[in-house]
Amino acid sequence: MFQEMRYRGPSLDELHDAYAKRHRIDEAAPIRSAHEVVIDAPAERVWALLADPSGWSAFNPAIRGVRIADDGAVRVDTRFTWVNGRTTIASRFAVVEPLGELTWTGSAMGSRAVHRHLITAREDGTTLLRTEESMAGTLLGLFYDSAKLHAELTRWLDSIKTAAERS
Repeated sequence: MFQEMRYRGPSLDELHDAYAKRHRIDEAAPIRSAHEVVIDAPAERVWALLADPSGWSAFNPAIRGVRIADDGAVRVDTRFTWVNGRTTIASRFAVVEPLGELTWTGSAMGSRAVHRHLITAREDGTTLLRTEESMAGTLLGLFYDSAKLHAELTRWLDSIKTAAERS
């Protein structure tokens, strides 16, 4: 357990380039979770919600203050900051594949994370949305764990599902 508490993981640049851009999370990170949901809406609608960070607060009130660098476009390596609950997160998009995958890396309070979203259009017109995330940081486990991350991922996907099905 002490080893897990001390695990910092790779640098943020390495996490971004060697993990996130290669469609993977840090499997060695002590905090990891995944969740998926079937959404009764087309993949285009799900993608439109997910790929519009400035609009996330419309369906998830815990998120606010999204600021996207440059011209505000969601592109690989574009940086953005946002607040989730009480935590300000500095992020950078790693994978932007419309209707397929949106992945970013981020850091907050000494922790580093990879957050992947995989979109699969299904033959019946519904969409499978899967998310997975890894987090690491010295002593992060003292106040955050995989169960809390899983609850957060579940709320996140449920909010996207509700918004997509309501549209």
